[in-house]
Amino acid sequence: MIWGLKRAVKYALGTDIAGRGLAVYPDDTFIVSYPRSGNTWTRFLVANLVHPEPPVTFANIERLIPDCEAMSSRYVKRVPRPRIIKSHEYFDPRYYDFVRKYRQIEDSYPLTRFVSDFVAGRLSSADWGTWGENVASWVYTRNGRPEFLLLRYEDMLSDTESELSKVARFLGIQTTRERLIAAVERSSADRMRKLEATQGDQWIATKNKRSDIPFVRTASSGLWKEKLPASAIAEIESGWGPLMQELGYQLTTTQLSVGRTLLSDNCVV
Repeated sequence: MIWGLKRAVKYALGTDIAGRGLAVYPDDTFIVSYPRSGNTWTRFLVANLVHPEPPVTFANIERLIPDCEAMSSRYVKRVPRPRIIKSHEYFDPRYYDFVRKYRQIEDSYPLTRFVSDFVAGRLSSADWGTWGENVASWVYTRNGRPEFLLLRYEDMLSDTESELSKVARFLGIQTTRERLIAAVERSSADRMRKLEATQGDQWIATKNKRSDIPFVRTASSGLWKEKLPASAIAEIESGWGPLMQELGYQLTTTQLSVGRTLLSDNCVV
């Protein structure tokens, strides 16, 4: 009873976090991915596509596509429908610098130990499940259904306009090539980095976080091959190899099969 009272008070004050307790409506659309998988870029692309004017910034992104793990239940409930909502949640029946920026680990935390803890789910990722648990929860329950669209980060990088046109069709938006190009340009990594430099202290995801570690990173793929030691790559592939292969990852430490294009778990649901 006391717990319920506390929850009601937090809701009334707008100090709770919507999270998995969010009231979901039939016309809601969710952008879901594992953390550090291109979710923020995807939010900018979709927001700039759906709301051509004014350009999307870190100052208005939560109003256009709110983060249900950062905003209150009351705030998200008041977003005009149909809503597009961002989430890292797993389905209900590059990450090292990210947790350093959020002061969840010290700079001295060894990368190899981080990988071990990441694979085992001993970090803050326990809130979302491990990468394998989170991604599998969506892919194995939703993939192939008409209301689920799976976007690959590498494809988005190589042909952003084409991938964004898939999103437009998925959302039922009649668009033009000019509108697609404008959305892509307004969501470029360079523009987002400049916005972070001037608005980082205003956005809930970066406010009061370390400013020496940028939230918007290199916007590239494949850097894990250069940054991770072979032992760490082997540990990741040992833990999630079958799922990675099924999704198209090319395994580097086994000869089980020839992989396809490296896949990121960006999903628009």
